[in-house]
Amino acid sequence: MTNKYHKLTLALLTSLFVAAPLSSLAAPTTNVAPAPMAATTTPVAVPTPNAQPLLTPTTPNLDATGFVLMDAFSGQIVAAKNPDQRVAPASLTKMMTSYIISDAIQRGRIHMTDLVPISKEAWQTGGSKMFVKLNDRIPVQDLMQGIIVDSGNDACVAMAEFVAGSQDSFVNLMNQQAVRLGMTGTHFMDVNGLPDANHYTTPHDMAILARALIFNFPQDYQWYSQKWFSYNGIKQPNRNRLLWRDPSVDGVKTGHTDDAGYCLVASAVRNNMRLISVVMGAPTDAARADDSEKLLTYGFRFFESHKLYGAGTALTQVRVWKGDTKILPVGVETDVYATLPTGQYSNLKANLTLANPIHAPIRRGEQLGNISLTLNGSVVSSIPLVALQDDPTGGMWRRMSDALLARF
Repeated sequence: MTNKYHKLTLALLTSLFVAAPLSSLAAPTTNVAPAPMAATTTPVAVPTPNAQPLLTPTTPNLDATGFVLMDAFSGQIVAAKNPDQRVAPASLTKMMTSYIISDAIQRGRIHMTDLVPISKEAWQTGGSKMFVKLNDRIPVQDLMQGIIVDSGNDACVAMAEFVAGSQDSFVNLMNQQAVRLGMTGTHFMDVNGLPDANHYTTPHDMAILARALIFNFPQDYQWYSQKWFSYNGIKQPNRNRLLWRDPSVDGVKTGHTDDAGYCLVASAVRNNMRLISVVMGAPTDAARADDSEKLLTYGFRFFESHKLYGAGTALTQVRVWKGDTKILPVGVETDVYATLPTGQYSNLKANLTLANPIHAPIRRGEQLGNISLTLNGSVVSSIPLVALQDDPTGGMWRRMSDALLARF
């Protein structure tokens, strides 16, 4: 009995330690072993290319109320001025209007070929127009282009009524979606962006929205690069000047009122890097385009984006107590990118932190830790580490054996 007991104890103690990491790309340098209610932090390897650091100039000085330059892949802000200051969005509001419509299409609630009746309210809407006619029945696809290319207030009202029954109900959807996207400084009062003290946003929030449009609805985002749209015998140009002078730019939207000044959200792709610029409150139409081009040039010239970890790829394994599966792979839910000054990639450090101990049951997607990225001692970002599969509570033998191990 003594020999059997020693063999059992040895086997149980051996099971304390975690199997070797699954991915050499992000392999911790040490194994993670249980510790009483303490998080375990270990360094994580990141690839190191051969590149010499370059000098990085200061952010361009722009005569605008606020601006943001964001890397679309990482979501990191590269440059900013008053990024969280409340400002009037004007027709940038229509980015959210089109987002709600795209979401309704994606969910099958409406279809591109549906015919939308034009109400008197839509027909009489002032400001920029698509020039719809009263009682016309217009395909959703045409109205979407009327919103995105023509910035048609009449098209916005028609689609709001078609999707939600009324403008008020549609605006409620807009505000709910803003909360879901993390646009904490935004509140909408209408579908067009007419002046209202309670209708506001921030440069940062507009960058968040642009990023969501680009990645969540790529099939509809292509209309933001469309230069012309004709309806009812009237051909109108896209007001985004950058579409005409920079082939790397493929969107997004202009806006202007006396309160808002001249605004432009732009996005461009160069060398496998996508940037989003937001300029709010520029003094002129020309200035908003020039300032946007300055920001994009600055970002592409002096920064680089790197993919670090792929979605769903196991970065390490953790020991799960009293679970059906003793060893559980963990990783990231979405692709992880880092945006850095050009040539600084070799200075990027990553540390993996895991909660400890981890007890079953565990559900796929449950956060079990995080990866902290630092550059020259400053935190770049923190990314959740999640379980890549379920681990329900184990059977009686597993629970008993783990209870015994816990005593050691």
